[in-house]
Order: sequence, then C-alpha cells, then structure tokens
Amino acid sequence: MTAITRELAAFVSGISFDALPAELAGRVKALVLDTVGIALRARHEAESTPSMVAAAGHLGFGGGACTVIGDAAGYTPPGAALLNGTLAHSLDFDDTHASGSLHPSAPIVPAAFAAAEMAGADGKTAIAAAAAGYETQIRLALALDPAAHYDRGFHPTATCGAFGAAAAAARVFRLDPGAVASAFGIVLSMAAGSMQFLVNGAWTKRSHVGHAAMCGLIAATLAREGYKGAADALEGKWGFLHAYAPAADGEKVVHELARRWETLRIAVKPYPSCRYSHAALDGILALARAHAIHAGEVESVTVGLPEPGWKLIGDPEPAKQSPKSVVDGQFSMPFVASVALRTGGFAWDDYARHLSDPATLALCKRVRVRVDPRAQADFPAEMSAAVVIDTRRGAFETYVRTPKGEPANFLTAAELRAKFDGLTEPYLSARRRDELAGALLSLEQANDAGAVPRLTRPEGASGRRAA
Repeated sequence: MTAITRELAAFVSGISFDALPAELAGRVKALVLDTVGIALRARHEAESTPSMVAAAGHLGFGGGACTVIGDAAGYTPPGAALLNGTLAHSLDFDDTHASGSLHPSAPIVPAAFAAAEMAGADGKTAIAAAAAGYETQIRLALALDPAAHYDRGFHPTATCGAFGAAAAAARVFRLDPGAVASAFGIVLSMAAGSMQFLVNGAWTKRSHVGHAAMCGLIAATLAREGYKGAADALEGKWGFLHAYAPAADGEKVVHELARRWETLRIAVKPYPSCRYSHAALDGILALARAHAIHAGEVESVTVGLPEPGWKLIGDPEPAKQSPKSVVDGQFSMPFVASVALRTGGFAWDDYARHLSDPATLALCKRVRVRVDPRAQADFPAEMSAAVVIDTRRGAFETYVRTPKGEPANFLTAAELRAKFDGLTEPYLSARRRDELAGALLSLEQANDAGAVPRLTRPEGASGRRAA
C-alpha cells in the first residue's frame, strides 16, 4: 500500500460509533430513513422493478435470509444489496452531494444493511459503517473531479459508490486495514457505470447503483476470507484515480480525514428529479406563489444552470422538451418546470399524471435552459439556478443559490417525516410507519440492525394497505 490507500483503509477500519460527532450520527440516521422510504415506494411502483426482481429470481438471488425493502421474500446477501441499491435510486428521489455530484446513500445503505444481516451486527456498527462508506465515496468523487469523470462517460454514484459500499461492508465485518485495502483492490475491477443511459432513458442508471452496492459487498466478503486484491488500488499506475479521470487530486481523498466530515454536506431531495433541477423548482414555485402566476399566462420560462446541470437536464433542447419516459422526465428541466407551474409542486405521482398530459407537454416547449454565469461561479459548492418567468403581465425573476435540502437549508425533522410518510403511506399502516421510522431514527439502540429493514415487509396479503 502507498499513502492514500493505506490512510483511507486505516480510517475505515478504525471508525467507531462512539467517536462520531453527535450531529454526524444523527444525520446518518436521517439519511437512512430517507433511503428506506424511497426504496419501499420503488419496490412497489418503479416501472423497472418487476423485471429486476424477476431477473434476480432467475439468477438464484432469492431464498436467502437478507431483506429487500418492501418485499415479503428473503434474498441472498448480494441479491439484497443489488435490489436495494437499485430501488433506492429508482425514483431519483435519493440524497445528493453537490460538489461530489453524486447520490451517496443509494449504494452505501444497502451494502451496510446486507453486511449487517450477514454478520448479525448491531445498530451502532451499521451507523459507523455507513459513515465510512459515505466518506470514502464522496472523497473519491471530489478527488476525481466530477465534471472530468462525467466527461469520460462515467456515473460517479456508481463508480465511487462501489468503493463506498466496500468500505461500509468492510467496517461491518471489522476488517483490519490490510483487508480493507484488499477490498478496495478487488472492487477496483468492478467499479462501473456508463452515462449512455441518457440517450434513451434506460433503466441502467438505477441498476448501476445496485451493482455498486452488490460489488462492494462481494469485495469486502472476499477480503474477509483472505482473497488478495490489487495493491495501490486508488493511486497506483492503473488505479482508480488514474484510470477514471485525467488529472485526479489524490490528496482530496485523505485531506482532514476524520476531522472534516463530507457526510454532513449531503443533501436530501424534496423533489423526485435530478438535483440540478431543484434550485430552479424552488425559484419557480416561489415566484408562482408570490405573484399568483398560473400556467395559462406563462409565455416562456428561462432557467439558468451551471454547465454540468445544463448538460444533464437542458441539452439537447428538443429531447428535453419532449420527454417520453419517467427517466426522460427526471432529467428534463422543461418537464419538471412545467409540472411545477401547473400543480404548484412536484411529487413522484406527477410522472404518471403528466408525461401524457398535452397541456404539460405543450408548456415544455416554452421552457428553455441556459448556462448561467452566476450559477457556474457558485458551482460546485452550490447547485444554484436563475429563473425568469415571462407572462402577459410582465417578467418575474429570481436567483436561488442554495436549494431546499442542502445542509445550509436542510429539511426539518417534520419535513423529513412528511416525505417518508408520503412515500410509504400506501403500503404501510400508520402504526407500522411509526414503528419503522422510530427504529430507523434510534438505530444505535438496535442489537440486531438487520431486524430494522424487516419492518418494511408487507403487512397484508396484497402488500397494499386497505383504504
């Protein structure tokens, strides 16, 4: 091992719940609550779920002792990690890290829970493991430079997430630094995720993340059994930092490690769409409320974003103005803006309602996205947006620097619980929702962390709560 791999592996091996700042432990639990709520809804309603679950069965991932969120059946550990990671990212409603340009929880929490079920680990261990995974994943993304990583066609949530998942599982298994480094060396050959999904709204963006969770778990399990991984996995000549970006800064992986917590810079989404759209949605909704703007009077909307956001949700303009699928809609600023103007909000159920709504699709043609110099200057520290709404009464404009859900503008406990309840209410009774939320928010008290996700299993024969 050379310095970066050695230092990160030692950090992962040595992290403990009792040494975590109280704010950090609380934030991890909030993120886990959010992730579980999203995964449960996706298990029942994401259009990609049936084929993924069927394939998992054919691959022999069923019949095990591990839990898939919202599923009555048991799965093997890799099957649970694969499915839960995919589900957690299937609504594109999961948490984000702005400067890392990724979704931290979706690969990390499923790997930690699957490992906890394998090892019979307690809640304190699961929380420490998740923190180790978050820090690993995010710091790798920062070191690569997300924009450069994207330009090579990689999806950082998946590539960096595989290492984060390996770190989380390795911490659950209590691997020593050498074994953690070996897990990194193993998962190096598994880290993948292509941005080609944007061409046709493919579901592979979702399964990238499940694949990362599964591969991280497999890598840590192999390392636990003494399987030798590649040395210098991060900074070696053909290591992650050299192979996946043109000019990575490896020092960012370990700078102020265990002193500055990137986990506290994770944001929770209030809207189920690409995070780059959220500042604009905040601005659109604020302008609509303040000036009583209704969709029928809107002549045009111009949204200004940082360049990476424009590339993802604004370009090419004709395609973004004509979304055909949920994935198209999730990555279409014109679509989410049009829904917000027509409904006064934006929720998961709006995809089913508006992707075929002629009035919404007509409004999409009047929404244009540009690169805004202010948003570009604020990026990557912020995912900001400028909004101008032109109406028959005149133009209204605003600039939102920090979207709702960012650490400096974080969701309140009540808002987090409202999001959780909104996602889980169709499938869990009020009593079970309270039990599950209580268990997740007091996870450190659990003697068996694996028992907590089992509370998501359907309560009735149909899986849907009676009205």
